[in-house]
Amino acid sequence: MRKRAEPVALEHERCAAPGSSSSGSAAAALDAACRLKQKLRLAGKGPAEPRRAADAGMKRALGRRKGLWFRMKKILLCVLGLYVAIPFLIKLCPGIQAKLIFLNFVRVPYFIDLKKPQDQGLNHTCNYYLQPEEDVTIGVWHTVPAVWWKDAQGKDQMWYEDALASSHPIILYLHGNAGTRGGDHRVELYKVLSSLGYHVVTFDYRGWGDSVGTPSERGMTYDALHVFDWIKARSGDNPVYIWGHSLGTGVATNLVRRLCERETPPDALILESPFTNIREEAKSHPFSVIYRYFPGFDWFFLDPITSSGIKFANDENVKHISCSLLILHAEDDPVVPFQLGRKLYNIAAPSRSFRDFKVQFIPFHSDLGYRHKYIYKSPELPRILREFLGKSEPGRQH
Repeated sequence: MRKRAEPVALEHERCAAPGSSSSGSAAAALDAACRLKQKLRLAGKGPAEPRRAADAGMKRALGRRKGLWFRMKKILLCVLGLYVAIPFLIKLCPGIQAKLIFLNFVRVPYFIDLKKPQDQGLNHTCNYYLQPEEDVTIGVWHTVPAVWWKDAQGKDQMWYEDALASSHPIILYLHGNAGTRGGDHRVELYKVLSSLGYHVVTFDYRGWGDSVGTPSERGMTYDALHVFDWIKARSGDNPVYIWGHSLGTGVATNLVRRLCERETPPDALILESPFTNIREEAKSHPFSVIYRYFPGFDWFFLDPITSSGIKFANDENVKHISCSLLILHAEDDPVVPFQLGRKLYNIAAPSRSFRDFKVQFIPFHSDLGYRHKYIYKSPELPRILREFLGKSEPGRQH
């Protein structure tokens, strides 16, 4: 050990001896050689640490990937479990399906005061409340023809009720699911109809908006019947037309069928974006796409609707309706497929109940972009209504 250490010590002594008898250049060369040897020794120890650091980095990256894959698997399993559980939940709790059909808990727009229709630009509209049954109260809007805009300022409910006896025809509007009577597209339609000289009476069914009660098909139909009778008691001989949109078409045909059975039919029925019956509509609705081919779809999703007492059987009702019928439907309707409206027309047109009345189907091309609720934008709508309602007396036309 000592013999091996002696050359190293001697070398260090030579490197550190400034007073050596060698020349200055030889000393400098020797010093440089010493430093080089030291660097080479140190360099021999270095590469191991970067390799260890690289290995640790790769392990961390692999760990992160494994953790991400584990989380993704967990999420996918949860989604799959939810997908399978929902049909069983709906089957066990049919009330869920009823809520999804009515969507009365969805109030859009949220921050409007239904007592103040003027906030929606309806300055010739009065808000009031009717009571179809005990413990049931429904909010109503009555918009007078636009030509009376100035006369209507500051008037009370009695003035509006008396106005129904004027020479202007009346449209009872039955809206679809979700939202309230103050929905944006609904308000725009009221304005169009008012500008054409119609009174527009609309309301929120029990359980919608500020109306009190629990939603049901029977209750919605009874609310509509009550408002119709209320209008007829004040309108004298003025024509009264019924306009239903989307789910409101189901209420409209229920109502008109009952009116025809008691021999007090309206002067005409207008159905905007109608379906045949609620089972076919539910099966065609975009929300059902992910379950449409699920084993037992009808049993899981459609039977609970029927067991909840919800039918809205437009296809059956039109066979018992005796008044003029106008159907409006956009080809690009994503909610109620166009073919359901066409199918309803094909059922109604040959029906014996319409033999003395006209039945008309007006399609709106998909290029127009009217979809489910923007037919009011059509510049052709005033002409269509004028031609149809202006000749709504008996006289078959298909």
